[in-house]
Amino acid sequence: MGLKTLIVDDEPVARKVLREELESMAGVEVVGEADNGAAALDQIAGQHPDLVLLDLQMPEMGGFEVIRKIRQGEHMPVIVIVTAYDKYALEAFDAGAIDYLLKPVGQDRLAEAIEKARRISGQEAVERLARLQEIADPAHPGQRLKKIVGKAGAEYFLLDAHEIFSFHTEGDIVWIATARKRYQATQTLKVLEERLRSTNFQRIHRNALVNVDHVRKMSALSSQRWLITLSNEQEFIASKRQARGIRRLVNW
Repeated sequence: MGLKTLIVDDEPVARKVLREELESMAGVEVVGEADNGAAALDQIAGQHPDLVLLDLQMPEMGGFEVIRKIRQGEHMPVIVIVTAYDKYALEAFDAGAIDYLLKPVGQDRLAEAIEKARRISGQEAVERLARLQEIADPAHPGQRLKKIVGKAGAEYFLLDAHEIFSFHTEGDIVWIATARKRYQATQTLKVLEERLRSTNFQRIHRNALVNVDHVRKMSALSSQRWLITLSNEQEFIASKRQARGIRRLVNW
């Protein structure tokens, strides 16, 4: 018996495409389909699937409501979101999804998500969700571990705040810079600044937010301007007032 998988989508064509792709993969058993949230909950309770491929936009009961109701039951399958909308990625990961696939789903991306699901047993999924909820519990903001969603191509990555060097905007796009790669953010710079309040991120320009833990050098350009150099060689120009904020955080 392979990875027991339930397909949940209100579009028959979408379900058919996923079923055909899954049936071509070794070690995957499609145990059912559901065209709405209520039917999905019934099948989860009866079939106990290991994996649910879940659409978000469905009539009457959407994907997020399905996830909330699953948490109240005894069986918590691995959840992979399959949707046509890219704006819900952060909410999906916060809800406990392990992957976020955009329609139309390519075979390679689907195979990657399936392989990721294989590595997570039912009990591991429950424990992972419990840890995620504990981390994201707004009742304990001082214990919250900041996770940032970054997009690279069609893939979404959960990034730890400490590995991020900076956020900066280019036109309408907010870029996330790490040591070796950059990702497209799923939130505005203003929202990110608010989420990272009380951390070591400092706004140094209307278009830039930097992690002061990665500041390597500060050079005075004039009496009112400083050049901020990060460990990944990124450079930003900050006003004297903004540079003072960085110096205060790093005790310079």
